[in-house]
Amino acid sequence: MPGWFRAVIDNSLLLIAGAVTALVWANLNEPSYHDASHLIHFAVNDVGMVFFFALATKEVVEATLPGGSLSSPREAGLPVFAAVGGMIVPALIFLSGAMGSHHEELRNGWAIPCATDIAFSYLAARAIFPKSSPAIPFLLLLAIADDALGLLILAIFYPSAPISLLWLALGLIPAIGLAIVLRRLKVKNFWAYLAGPGALSWAGLYFGGLHPALALVAIVPFMPSAKRDLGIFDPREEFRKDTLDRFEHAWRIPVQFILFFFGFANAGVSLSSIGTPTFLVLGGLILGKPIGVVLMTLLAEQVGFRRAKELDLRSLVVIGVAAGIGFTVALFFATAAFEPGIVLDQAKMGALLSFLAAPLAIGLAKVLRIRRNA
Repeated sequence: MPGWFRAVIDNSLLLIAGAVTALVWANLNEPSYHDASHLIHFAVNDVGMVFFFALATKEVVEATLPGGSLSSPREAGLPVFAAVGGMIVPALIFLSGAMGSHHEELRNGWAIPCATDIAFSYLAARAIFPKSSPAIPFLLLLAIADDALGLLILAIFYPSAPISLLWLALGLIPAIGLAIVLRRLKVKNFWAYLAGPGALSWAGLYFGGLHPALALVAIVPFMPSAKRDLGIFDPREEFRKDTLDRFEHAWRIPVQFILFFFGFANAGVSLSSIGTPTFLVLGGLILGKPIGVVLMTLLAEQVGFRRAKELDLRSLVVIGVAAGIGFTVALFFATAAFEPGIVLDQAKMGALLSFLAAPLAIGLAKVLRIRRNA
């Protein structure tokens, strides 16, 4: 793989390119943009994003393996507590602002500022902290836990249609049952899990009223995996041959192109689409994340959890700001929370502008004298 292409993939630049293309097109010719985005909306949001959430689930599953950051409750507890705080406070800020605005329809967007984009927060952490700093794995685990909880929120609070327990049962029960059978038969081809259990799960969620993009969340844990976790983004994973890693190898690059089209299909809003939802999302992410992360971390320490000696209060504050990059997941939550219209566009603008958390975190690190080459 050429170096430039690897840099594009590793830094999720295709997602940014898709979002920028959408913004430019929507502001030059909004009707033609909406026609183009409407054509691919279902294919991207309901089908393509299945694989994005599947790869996020893969990281959560591997983090629970021996050696993984979620394998030990004592090790995982502190950043998981931080993730919970980084979701509760932003949600409260959003809800408080929504109630104060007297627009009841805004309340449904409370989960939008709960999101943390794993890839971009990780890149921000690498740009700020020394390579050996415990702040980087702390932020990564926080983002993983955030995504895991976010999947639950999406499934429970944001059904895509009226819930049908019959359709959910008809799809999910045989899907999970078939996945268990495939695992016990030691089937190692991931396509068997996608074509059988994955398709059943997608149909059950789609017709049952839950978002079908979560179709593989219940299937990925049954794919045969390695015995130990090497760590998220560890380059040695490229040489592992278990089903879960081969699935990640096969879909890692296609998912980046899916994210390009996701950005294109969802980020095209008028630059004038700034209103109350924009500031509620930004307030939750830029202010709520660091407040929630720091407060919940300090609270967790009072009940017996310990943070690394090098992870001081300054680093925690910077971690909280970097975790405020919502972007991908925040955009997805916005489309699930609101119907197409001005409110959705304004909420999307808040999700897009959350990218400002990256330069804010880098600038704050300089002010607090956190040195990259320590």
